[in-house]
Amino acid sequence: MTNTRVLVLVGSLRADSHNRKIAEAIRDQAPAGVTVEIADYLGELPFYNEDIDGDAAPAAVVKLREQVGAADRVLVITPEYNGTMPAVLNNAIDWASRPFGVGAIKDKPLAVVGTAVGQYGGQWAHDDTRKSARVAGATVVEEIALSHAYAWGSDPAAEADTVAKFVAAVADLASYDVETAAA
Repeated sequence: MTNTRVLVLVGSLRADSHNRKIAEAIRDQAPAGVTVEIADYLGELPFYNEDIDGDAAPAAVVKLREQVGAADRVLVITPEYNGTMPAVLNNAIDWASRPFGVGAIKDKPLAVVGTAVGQYGGQWAHDDTRKSARVAGATVVEEIALSHAYAWGSDPAAEADTVAKFVAAVADLASYDVETAAA
């Protein structure tokens, strides 16, 4: 049995972020045969600028591209900021997509999930993230969509049934069959 490597991109930089805690819970409860790694340095990525790209790209950019390239799957876990995806996440997708058409994210199976306050649980941000990743060249797994709404003062990562839904999404992503989907 092969091990599936899932790289998680978290859209919130806050250390105590609910989405970060969900990512950590997924990592700690990963399904058998799945290794989950969290990209903890997205805040170190400079805003995409072609002038600093190329052979002398910043170390954080090189690390991101290497991790995305080595991963079998990418899972984005993100809140919603002002009705859309956080800038740090859009920036990571920009860097992973370059050089355009052959970037590390090209044809990489990717799913988007997350949690946010409000009745829609970040759905707009998740939809925007899927669109951006698709344009960047990722193979967006549309069937995996989990936008968990929570109330102020609650902690979704402390709710076993909520965490189980996110772990199930990772299992679905890990078992996603690229060849069958392409047929």
